[in-house]
Amino acid sequence: MPYYTYILTNKNKTVLYTGVSNNLKRRLEEHISNAENKFAFTYRYNCHYLIYYEQFTSIKAAIAREKQIKGWRRSKKEELINTQNPQWHFLTPPT
Repeated sequence: MPYYTYILTNKNKTVLYTGVSNNLKRRLEEHISNAENKFAFTYRYNCHYLIYYEQFTSIKAAIAREKQIKGWRRSKKEELINTQNPQWHFLTPPT
């Protein structure tokens, strides 16, 4: 089973959110429909657009990568996104 570390942004690409999931499409749908949790970061900042993801075979590796990325400054996260998605296009999650 694949696991994913991913980065979401808002429409204006001003906010970044990093997460981990074993089903990226379902997780993105959950972020979008998370209306019942008004305190969720992705809901408050409308982070519903996938701009970067990495695939792993181990949940431990995916979580470790998520923690690593979350510890970075925004500029380093931007550099990472630019390596695979320099135009910051909104991506379709893998199925």
